[in-house]
Amino acid sequence: QVQLVESGGGLVQAGGSLRLSCAASGRTFSSYAMGWFRQAPGKEREFVVGISISGGSTYYADSVKGRFTISRDNGKNTVYLQMNGLKPEDTAVYYCAADTSRMPGTVVPNTVYAYDYWGQGTQVTVSS
Repeated sequence: QVQLVESGGGLVQAGGSLRLSCAASGRTFSSYAMGWFRQAPGKEREFVVGISISGGSTYYADSVKGRFTISRDNGKNTVYLQMNGLKPEDTAVYYCAADTSRMPGTVVPNTVYAYDYWGQGTQVTVSS
């Protein structure tokens, strides 16, 4: 069983920054691929960014490339999402997710169905 707890969301003006954190339980965090997704009201949950087991590979949605950065600290069982240059269209609930069946060296997944554990989400609101 894996538990994921997000933190760091809040209200920020357009152009501002936020850093989200996702703390994972379990001793095998270093063997999980991790991802961030978001869901705006009335919309489907969408992929934001994923990071490989080693942290050496990342995959960003086009909408956040150059503005968001994912990283992980396997010693702290934590994955981070640094969000800069925030826009009102980034407003959503942000979810952390773990893919516990991903093999090392494989492509970082970008679909909801690849991830088997999810956090409760943290709200990010960007005002114009």
